[in-house]
Amino acid sequence: MFGRKKEAPTAQETVDQATAAQAGSPKSGGSAGKGAPTPRRKDQVAARQRPLVPNDRKAAREASRAAMREERLKTRAALDTGDERYLPLRDKGPNRRFVRDVVDARWNVGEFVMIAAAVFVVASFIQNLTVQSFILMAFWALIVLVIVDSIRIRFLLRRRLTEKFGGPNQGDVWYGISRALQLRRFRLPKPQVRRGEKVS
Repeated sequence: MFGRKKEAPTAQETVDQATAAQAGSPKSGGSAGKGAPTPRRKDQVAARQRPLVPNDRKAAREASRAAMREERLKTRAALDTGDERYLPLRDKGPNRRFVRDVVDARWNVGEFVMIAAAVFVVASFIQNLTVQSFILMAFWALIVLVIVDSIRIRFLLRRRLTEKFGGPNQGDVWYGISRALQLRRFRLPKPQVRRGEKVS
């Protein structure tokens, strides 16, 4: 009596064997005879995937806060020293630095507006119409001088920027005028030139 014949391999087994042989062949880039089954597509995809949310959310949040705190400290230091690398975007660039230096090197009438406004508020409590009228006229005269000086700054900046850079970028002139309206000690970034210093 003859022994039982081997059962014919199924179609799926044939495909699996062919895939394993192809993966182990030198042409396919695999290592011949590695003896490991080809990983399933599901396992390959799972190995490539990274979690969108880190496992330790608290540690990730603390790390993010520390990075933001360090960035703020660098920006604050740059506002004091003028370090271009960490300045806010509106203050970056050679044009903006040149505008700041031109404005900081001159006396600007707009610097005294806040002081004059404080004096006007205090003087409004004086019960003397003559004094109040005089202070009011002086205040409005100062406003007119500020407008005239701002126009002068506008022409000055346009001329100096054209000489040095070929022309102002968008917002450069207004940037300088708005800086001229601030008290020198409160300007940020802090002035890097002395009054009367020649800026080139």
